[in-house]
Amino acid sequence: MADVINLRMARKTRARDAATQIAAQKRALHGQTRAARAAQQAEQDRASRDLAGKRRDTTDPQD
Repeated sequence: MADVINLRMARKTRARDAATQIAAQKRALHGQTRAARAAQQAEQDRASRDLAGKRRDTTDPQD
């Protein structure tokens, strides 16, 4: 037989866990120094440019 659970408490627990995860993400983001954030943004920009440079051109001038 299955255990009886209180759905209201289960929803609150799930919401609390989600809020904890979001808080951890925000702490990681806002707990960085300005130099670390700038370095991370520069790395993301470089990766984006690198990926954009490797994309194939989808337009064919002969069509």
